[in-house]
Parts: sequence; structure tokens; C-alpha cells
Amino acid sequence: MKPCYIHSATSISAQPTFESDVLHFEMIAPTQEKIEAIHPNYKDFMSPIALRRMATGVKMGVAAATKALQLSNTPQPDAILIGTGMGCIEDTEKFLNAMIANEEEFLTPTAFIQSTHNTVGAQIALGIKCKAYNNTYVHGALSFESALLDAQLMLQNDEATNILVGGVDELGTEFVDAVRMMEDKTPDGIKCPIGEGASFFVLSSKYKNESVQLVDVIGYSSISQESLTKKTHTFLHQNNLSFSDIDALILGANGDAFDTFYDEFASVFPETIPTLSHKQWSGEFFTASGFALFLSYEILKLGEIPSNLLQNKTAKSDIKTILLYNQFKGRDHSFMLLKSC
Repeated sequence: MKPCYIHSATSISAQPTFESDVLHFEMIAPTQEKIEAIHPNYKDFMSPIALRRMATGVKMGVAAATKALQLSNTPQPDAILIGTGMGCIEDTEKFLNAMIANEEEFLTPTAFIQSTHNTVGAQIALGIKCKAYNNTYVHGALSFESALLDAQLMLQNDEATNILVGGVDELGTEFVDAVRMMEDKTPDGIKCPIGEGASFFVLSSKYKNESVQLVDVIGYSSISQESLTKKTHTFLHQNNLSFSDIDALILGANGDAFDTFYDEFASVFPETIPTLSHKQWSGEFFTASGFALFLSYEILKLGEIPSNLLQNKTAKSDIKTILLYNQFKGRDHSFMLLKSC
């Protein structure tokens, strides 16, 4: 199999990840039920006229994608692959509210046209005049991983050399409030804030200096807690690794009743392995695993976990292999394995 390398990574998130010295800033502890991303100056990436028509998710996606392409010196990718759970929910809300207010009459189609899930990928392609393969995956909490899998397959089959892959989700206004209200009424509701963000990567079959290897990605719509250890062992065995070969774990724990999956997952690894739970910083959203991949990429480039990221255990130097595990409400499980080069 051909190796898959990550040449660049960018993230617009609830943390100052986009413009700061990556991983050397003080993490902001969210204190609200929902947290907005820290937005850059979007005028650096698109015209003010275009900005007026763009929803938050589109702005984040275009800016993060543009920077990822610049960092990897890739003016034209061979494919654009996006994962999103809710798409442009802001424009969806605008259209539905207008439908109610106007009693389904005299509606303008603009908000409806801009509300489609593939708007982000389309706007990125329009901005850089890219006519290559462009696809958007809407698979719940596996949306971003589905885009990664497609990219890996394209690289394996020599259908592309450089691929832009991203995960984008925006908060919206009314929908996220309704979700929070429903979650608060259930004992297994989300305890960490609901968030938003955009994380983009340039993947390639060609090695460059400071590249990080994306060794493997796999997703399952459903796994029982009893079979989780077996699935983890199989995944590592297929990549010629054992539990003790992993240098760090990054988990998607969010404080709800399904965190027992993460407890089960981590219990089979040596106690000395550093463990991070990224959603306390990014918030919970369908493509939050993109933020986790961004953190992993930067940690592997640095070779160690900065003290501001450590939750428990002592910092381990010479980090070379990271395993990510994510699930949502006991479904949509995913493993991502990364190695430094």
C-alpha cells in the first residue's frame, strides 16, 4: 500500500489555533453551553462582497482551506473532499423562518441554495478555480472520516497526488438551542459545550519534510462496548502494532454517559501512555475529530505533548505514534492512526 502523508494542517476552532504559535498558547476553558470559533480576519482570504453572502461555515471553510493549500505550496489540489454533519445550518434556519413568516409564499431561493451541505466545497473550488473531483460527505460523526477514507483510496489508486480534505460545522442559532434543550432533559446528555470549527489538511502520496503519515483510518456505525477491545486490537494488528507501541491517545470524551466507551478503550493500554480528551477545548460537533487530527499533526511535528495539553500522567518525550478514537452517543466509532516520519 502507498503511504499517505499530511503536508499541512489548519484549524479554526474555539482555541487560538489559526493564527497563534500552534500548541504553545494557553488553552481557553469554555464556560458556556455553546462556544463559537475564534474567527480570523476573513478579508485576508476573500473579498468583502463575497463575505456578505457567506454563512459562518463557508467563511471558516474557505479560510482554513486556503491557508492549508498555502502552507503545503499546493495551488491546485487534485480533489476537494469535505465532511460536515449539519452543513450550512444558518442558511437553512433563515429559509425555514422565511417560509413560516411568509406562509410559504413569495420566498426568495437564495438562502435555500446556499444552505446545501456541499456549499463549502463549491465555494473553495470557485475561489481557486479548481475543476477537479469535489465531494461532500454527510455521515453524522463519521463525516470527516469518510472524506479521509475517500482521499486514501484515491491516493492508493493513483487517482490523485495532492488532496484537500476538511471537516466543517457551524453552530447556527435555533437548531443548536433546541438540541441543547433536548440533551439537558436526558441523563446521557452532552456535558461539554456544543461547538463549531473547520479543520483542513493537504494529503499526498509524496513525502515532504515535516510530513506526518496518516497510517490508517476506519469507521464503524456501531460497536458494542464488549467488542471494542477486539476491534482496537484488530486495527492495531493490521498495522503491525501492539497496545504498547502507541505513544499517546487522543479521545473524544464529552462527559456524557457514553464516555464508558473511552474508559474501556483506554483501559487496555499501558497506564504510562499520555491521554488527551480534545472536546473540552473544541466543543462537541459532528466533525470535531478534525480538530483532534490537527492536534495530533502538530504534536507529532513537535515530537512531544506540550504541558498545556496534558490532562493526566507526565509528559512523554519523543512522541512518534498517536491513536485517535471517537464516538458519539455510542455510535459512529472511528480510529485514526498517525506516525511521525
